[in-house]
Amino acid sequence: MKFRSWMMLMGLIWVAVLAPWFSSSVLAQWPYGAPTHPDAQRNALKLLQAQMDWFQNATRTAPSYGAAGYGNVWQNFQALRDSYNGLKQTLSPQQLANGANSLAELDAGLDIIAEAFTYYQEDVAAGQNPISALRNMCRVLRQASSVWQQELNKTCNRIRVGWN
Repeated sequence: MKFRSWMMLMGLIWVAVLAPWFSSSVLAQWPYGAPTHPDAQRNALKLLQAQMDWFQNATRTAPSYGAAGYGNVWQNFQALRDSYNGLKQTLSPQQLANGANSLAELDAGLDIIAEAFTYYQEDVAAGQNPISALRNMCRVLRQASSVWQQELNKTCNRIRVGWN
């Protein structure tokens, strides 16, 4: 009976301590990239569009949350950028080549939009009321992200994202 208890204890130690270490090293070596088939692209595009809606909503509601509003908008912007990068990972090599310039412009557009966060911080440091600065930042972000989304839609149509 003692031997069986000892074996069960060793088995539990294996599962709790060693198995996660082995499984994570195996998963880290997954040799395949993101899927590039039309369904994956459509799903990634839908996720990006949903994230854009959440970001737009965050910019509308942020001033009512005071100081926490800035963090919410920043978090949603980072999620938007991550969703866009996820969409790019689903593109085929041909789509990436055909849309290289437009995709680079979209990347640059996100970088430009991100500058609004720096301007907010500079305005607050210069003594502007934080809520007023946040309201201004959110207005700029809404307008800029709407233009960015229009360009995204044009690019996705041109390079046939999600098409068979």
